[in-house]
Amino acid sequence: MENIYLFMIIALAILAIADLIVGVSNDAINFLNSAVGSKAISLRTIMIFASLGIFAGAVYSSGLMEVARKGIFIPAMFNFDEIMYIFMAVMITDILLLDFFNTLGLPTSTTVSIVFNLLGAAVVMSLIKIGLSETQTFADLGEYINTKKAGQIIKGIFMSVFIAFTVGAIVQWISRLLFTFQIERRIKSFGAIFGAVALTAITYFIFLKGLKGTPYYKALKGSIEGNELYIILMSFVAWLIFSYVFQAITKKTVLLVVIGVGTFGLALAFAGNDLVNFIGVPMAAYHSYEAWIASGIDASSFSMEVLDKKVPAEPFLLFISGGIMVLTLWFSKKAKTVAETEISLSRQSETHEKFEPNLLSRVIVKGTSQLSTYFSRIMPDSVKGKIEKSFKTPEIQLTKDQSIEAPAFDLIRASVNLMVAGILIAIATTMKLPLSTTYVTFMVAMGTSFADRAWGRESAVYRVSGVLNVIGGWFGTALGAFIASGIVVFLINWNPAVITPILLLLTVILLYRNYLAHKNGDSNTISLDTLKSSESSSIQGVINESAQNISAVMKRGKNIYTNAINGLALEDIGVLKKNKKQIVKLSSEVDELRDNIFYFIKNLDDSSIHASNFYINILGYLHDMSQSLEYTTKVCYKHVNNNHKKLKFSQYKELKEIDTRFEVFFDNMQTAFDTKSFDQIGAIISTKQEITDLVLDKIQKQVERTRKEESSPKNTTLYFNILVETKDLLNATMSLLEEYYNAHDSIV
Repeated sequence: MENIYLFMIIALAILAIADLIVGVSNDAINFLNSAVGSKAISLRTIMIFASLGIFAGAVYSSGLMEVARKGIFIPAMFNFDEIMYIFMAVMITDILLLDFFNTLGLPTSTTVSIVFNLLGAAVVMSLIKIGLSETQTFADLGEYINTKKAGQIIKGIFMSVFIAFTVGAIVQWISRLLFTFQIERRIKSFGAIFGAVALTAITYFIFLKGLKGTPYYKALKGSIEGNELYIILMSFVAWLIFSYVFQAITKKTVLLVVIGVGTFGLALAFAGNDLVNFIGVPMAAYHSYEAWIASGIDASSFSMEVLDKKVPAEPFLLFISGGIMVLTLWFSKKAKTVAETEISLSRQSETHEKFEPNLLSRVIVKGTSQLSTYFSRIMPDSVKGKIEKSFKTPEIQLTKDQSIEAPAFDLIRASVNLMVAGILIAIATTMKLPLSTTYVTFMVAMGTSFADRAWGRESAVYRVSGVLNVIGGWFGTALGAFIASGIVVFLINWNPAVITPILLLLTVILLYRNYLAHKNGDSNTISLDTLKSSESSSIQGVINESAQNISAVMKRGKNIYTNAINGLALEDIGVLKKNKKQIVKLSSEVDELRDNIFYFIKNLDDSSIHASNFYINILGYLHDMSQSLEYTTKVCYKHVNNNHKKLKFSQYKELKEIDTRFEVFFDNMQTAFDTKSFDQIGAIISTKQEITDLVLDKIQKQVERTRKEESSPKNTTLYFNILVETKDLLNATMSLLEEYYNAHDSIV
């Protein structure tokens, strides 16, 4: 049985590496998004600053390692075998939970995950011990759990949500009031001062206050304590001189330095606060194993009160961990997926919204709007005018696709994000309180976005819904971690020698499955058949760009229609379910093109205004086509899913005849638009009556069957619905071709 604990130690070491990888993939957004979103400096430079910060911050974790050892439970109340079961359960569930959120592309908290994993596993193990005891009851659970410390940690985590949002919003509002959105003019007057304040704050709170968490603080304690004010003043003067000199020599804003140093400092604070989340448990398990081996006592009798003692830091292991974190930062694709969520929610301009509105987001937006209107009425007009002037944004018309390529926000907001988040995290680190860096950085970013009015009437309901979804995911993390780790520790305790290898194998399988799902998702994102908004300013350009979209719709529409007919005939629910996802995706892309009409019209040349009518009509016909395909797919899926009577062979044969004719029809159109051989469109249009007659003939035959031999009302309804929608699909497609043919013919 002793070998099982050695096996667990080896497994925990491997799990620690895996946890570092999945953890950094989620937490990289915390220190990268401000620099990446502002596009102030190159991505390579950003990554270098962040990498250096992670290495430097690794030594900050020594003070926080105690959280994993005794911050959640009372070690003396557990024996060695029980502690090992707890640690194994915590690491398995932590990795799977974080990887799940990475695959979804949602930022979650590694701190909340580890804290509630420890809490869930410790509570269940305590209940098991209480259940086996003849003298203890449920009321004695408090003897096992460090309720005071755990409550303090949990309170700090959730308080950080409110504090970070509020502080971020206030600081950003004041900064915007000072600089306005015309920062080029104000930056020359106040940029050096603002840069000096930001750099002083970053220097003091991260580099000096952060030293308290390291074993090197004793050597510097006499020079720092009591001299804080002098250090701040000297730092401010030094940075102020540097800011003026930098701007005079380079002719660039010192905010570039603020973003670089801020990224370094925030990465440093992240490593100092969050490294415990990834390796704290395995390190505690290793120290426990060493103590148990040295004792010679049976695993089920050796008390773990040894974990109550402070253990010296192990810089070598911390720096190895830092190296793994840096490599993950450079090569993780999931980190980029998670980053897209926060950047899209904080973007100043229009973007492709990732979240749909819900009832709560609508209520919040409506209530906030009414509150804003009330304050606007009681505010003096002179004050209101000055504020509105500061918050007036430059009118630059970009399409949604163009705005995504542009910076998400300016240098002022990026600097405030880094400064405020870094300060809050560093304060918590010096207090040895593992607050959530994700909560802080995300809510600071949301607070600054709110203050900057990035959540306008056009986007607020989507952005608020996104924030609520992310926060809901955080609570889901806490609840899921607690329940999952509790179940896993129960299973391991039941039969550790059998269950532990099974759970580890299951972990590997799930991680690999999520990797494939994310990889396939990336492949779908960059599909060549994805519809693209027209960015041309002339009628000829619009015609050529629209040809690509029409070709893509013909190709995808043909496959969707064929799969609907085949899935119905074979009663293959899997094919029909997949087909539903494909048509929903196509419909959403067409809707996005229609949502972008405002920017398209704004972008047109004065001589090409009539191109707007052409483009609007084309999108209308594409919408009609997608609706017909969507309805056909849904009725086929519903029929098979409800297990209704199968189509007759004659009905399937007739539908397949139409499908075959439609395949030729769509192929001819795709070829014409791919090769830009628009003269062929006339020949394709001439086949309209032939195909229409074919569909009408099948409708007439079904009428005759219904009167003479048909016995299934469901089959009859389904068959007529498919044929009617097929006719509508044909009419919409032919109208599109006629519109295109006439437009092309008029400019030839």
